[in-house]
Amino acid sequence: MSGYYGWRIGLYPISLGVSSHLSDMDILRKSMAYQTVNPATGEALQDFDSWNSEQLEAALSQVAAASPGWAQTDLAERCALLRRLAEVLRDQKEALAQLVTLEMGKLISESRAEVEKCISGCEYYAEQAPRFLADEVIETDASRSLVAYQPLGTVLAVMPWNFPLWQVFRFVAPTLVAGNTGLLKHASNVPQCALAIEQIIQEAGFPQGVFRTLMINASDVAQVIADPRVHAVTLTGSEPAGRQVAACAGENLKKSVLELGGSDAFVVLADAGLDLAVAQAVASRYLNAGQSCIAAKRFIVVDDIAEEFVSRFATAVAALKTGDPTDEQTTLAPMARMDLREELHRQVRASVKAGATLVIGGNPEEGPGAFYEATILDQVKLGMAAYEEELFGPVATVIRARDEGHALSIANSSRFGLGGSVWTQDSDRGEQFARRLQSGSAFVNGMVKSDARLPFGGIKASGYGRELSHHGMREFVNIKTIWIK
Repeated sequence: MSGYYGWRIGLYPISLGVSSHLSDMDILRKSMAYQTVNPATGEALQDFDSWNSEQLEAALSQVAAASPGWAQTDLAERCALLRRLAEVLRDQKEALAQLVTLEMGKLISESRAEVEKCISGCEYYAEQAPRFLADEVIETDASRSLVAYQPLGTVLAVMPWNFPLWQVFRFVAPTLVAGNTGLLKHASNVPQCALAIEQIIQEAGFPQGVFRTLMINASDVAQVIADPRVHAVTLTGSEPAGRQVAACAGENLKKSVLELGGSDAFVVLADAGLDLAVAQAVASRYLNAGQSCIAAKRFIVVDDIAEEFVSRFATAVAALKTGDPTDEQTTLAPMARMDLREELHRQVRASVKAGATLVIGGNPEEGPGAFYEATILDQVKLGMAAYEEELFGPVATVIRARDEGHALSIANSSRFGLGGSVWTQDSDRGEQFARRLQSGSAFVNGMVKSDARLPFGGIKASGYGRELSHHGMREFVNIKTIWIK
C-alpha cells in the first residue's frame, strides 16, 4: 500500500490540525505534529510537521497576488479549467480512491463513488456557472438596473475527514469558477488527500496561487480568518468548532457558512413499504461506517409496525461484514480513528445503562484497527445519550412513537436540523410530513443525500447557509446592485 500513501509527497511537509467532523476538541488549540494511521490496521504510515509562520505567510501572499487576475479571467476560461479538473480526477480515480480508503478507512467502492461525485460536481458547475452568474435585469425607475454576481475574494474552507475529497470539491468547484480563490485547512488525519487535491488542481492548469492547501495547526485557523486577505470562511465540522469559527468570522466581519452535526430522523409510518424502508435504513445508517453528517441516526418508528421493522432491520444489519476495506466483499468499514470509536462506545454503554435495549452489536471488534460492531439500540428515550447526542459511527437508534403526530414531535425535538426522511406508501402524506420536518432537507421514500443540483445545509445547531446549487455558489459572491440612468 505504500505506493498510495506516498502520494507525490515530496513537495511539502504537512500538518493539518486537529479538527474532525464530530470532535469536541477545541479547534483553536495548539498541535505540533500529526500522523497518518491506516484505520483498518492501526499502522502508522507517515508523520508530518506543521508549517511555520513564514510558510503560512508565503501561501497567503501567493493567493492574494493571484486573486485579482483570477477574478478578471473570462468565465468561459474558468469553466474550461473546471472541465479539465473533472478529466484529471477521472484519470486518477483509482489512485485517489485507494488513498481515501487508506487514510480514513472508507470501503473502496464508496471511495470510488466519492471520486465520481467530485467529477460530476465539477462538470455540473462548469455547465451551469454561466447561467448562475448571469446578470439579473430588474425593472425599476432607472434606465437600466441589474444585479451582478461578482467574485468576493479569497475563501477559506475548514474541512472534515469523513468525505475527504467530496467535502472539498463541493466547495472548490463553485468557489473557483465564480472567480474566487480558495484556501483549504483539511482535517489532521487526511493530510495526503489534502495535498493530492492541491496538486490535482495544479495539474488541471489552474494558475499558481488560485488554490492552496494550508499545512497549519488548528491554532492558526483564527489568524487566517482574521487576515484581511481572506474574505469568507466555510466550515464543515462539529458544533463546537462551528461556534468558534462563527465567532471569529463575526468578530472580523467575514461571511461564513457552517455545515455542522446532524441527528437525522428516519421516520417509518404505519403504511411504509418495509422492504424498501429496511433496505434503505441499512444503507443510510451504515454507509461510510455511519460517519456521515446526513446518515440516518434516529429511526423513529410508529408502534403499529415497530416490532416487525426492528426484527427485519436487525436481520439485515447482522449480515454486514467487517474486514479489509479494500476487499470488495467487505460491507462495513472501520471507523476513522480509535478515539472516535472510544467515544461511540461510551455513548452506547451510557444508553444501555440508562435503559436502552441492545438488539445487536454494541462492542468494539477485537484485533487491530478501529472496527466497531454494527449496532442497533431499541427503546431509546429522552435523556439517553443515544437520544440527545449525535452518534458518529455504525450505531442505529430506534425510538418508538405512538402515531404519526408523535413521530413528528420526536423528529423535531432534536437541537439539530440537517436532514430527515419519511417512509410511507402515500406520497402526498409523505410530502406533507416532509414539509413539517424542521430540517434543511427532507426526503420522502429516499435516503438523505447531497446533490449538486439541490441546495444543502441545515438549521438550528446544524449550522446556516447553503452549499451546492446556485444557492451555494451565491453564498460567496458579491451580489451587487447596479443602477443606471
